[in-house]
Amino acid sequence: MTDRYNNFETVAIHAGNTADPLTGAVVPPIYQVSTYKQDGVGGLRGGYEYSRSANPTRTALEENLAALEGGRRGLAFASGLAAEDCLLRTLLAPGDHVVIPDDAYGGTFRLFAAAVASVAQEAGARLVVDNTFASPYLQQPLALGADVVVHSMTKYMGGHSDVVGGALVVSDETLAEELAYHQNAMGAVAGPFDAWLVLRGIKTLAVRMDRHSENAARVAEMLTRHPKVTRVLYPGLPEHPGHEIAAKQMRSFGGMVSFQVTGGEEAAVAVCDRAKLFTLGESLGGVESLLEHPGRMTHASAAGSPLEVPADLVRLSVGIENADDLLDDLRQALG
Repeated sequence: MTDRYNNFETVAIHAGNTADPLTGAVVPPIYQVSTYKQDGVGGLRGGYEYSRSANPTRTALEENLAALEGGRRGLAFASGLAAEDCLLRTLLAPGDHVVIPDDAYGGTFRLFAAAVASVAQEAGARLVVDNTFASPYLQQPLALGADVVVHSMTKYMGGHSDVVGGALVVSDETLAEELAYHQNAMGAVAGPFDAWLVLRGIKTLAVRMDRHSENAARVAEMLTRHPKVTRVLYPGLPEHPGHEIAAKQMRSFGGMVSFQVTGGEEAAVAVCDRAKLFTLGESLGGVESLLEHPGRMTHASAAGSPLEVPADLVRLSVGIENADDLLDDLRQALG
């Protein structure tokens, strides 16, 4: 069915989601099984023998992921880090060099990925893009010259803060086979229930990302006018250094906003403590809005390094609640 459709919203709902041939169920069942009966020695039903190697629920998700990113093969893992570990073990050998930007796990990397692609291709290097913050709805790095796309499916792909998972999507079939070998050998695969939860989340990815982006744009605009805010970091703002590239290659600007406040670190921590609707938490991409103080939370280990974040920085993962309520909460948190 999805072969006849190219629009993202339709593909997200239908790719990999064929009706169950036994019952007609319109969503893939959760195959909570470890091993499969074989029809004679070496006679596999549908290619399944052991769920570390393959599981029908995970297969549905992997087919969906490949379709969303415009790739040939998708691979689902137990976490984003498991996906990255598999990738590094597949691509790198002792003595190899890896070039990564200062902000290796932030929105800035995705904004500049198109410029990095030409450099990587000229050098004969593989370009890997973490598309977690944008999601394939907002941009598709493979179409922009990337070789591999990485996702933490815990975030926007799952979208409901109830699953942990990771993914790799590639276009090169030879690389896909190498990655699949290591995925099976290392064993950090997505479980069937986790795969089912991500598949469920992806069905509403487009409408959620539209709302995340709309709300974040309103939040960023309000913050730029607040007297206690010294700087707002959001690619949708014309003054953001990545705005031009983001506007060129992204559908919209996403749901992540960071800002700096007057009063330094203690003032930033106080904003986090006073927030009521924004939940203090370290993840992102769920339907609920989160905020955190990166200097003391997610990026505490980077203190004193080139990756250190400003002490007066607050990070927001803007959810899909009513935007007016979010604005009111931030105003009172800022005092």
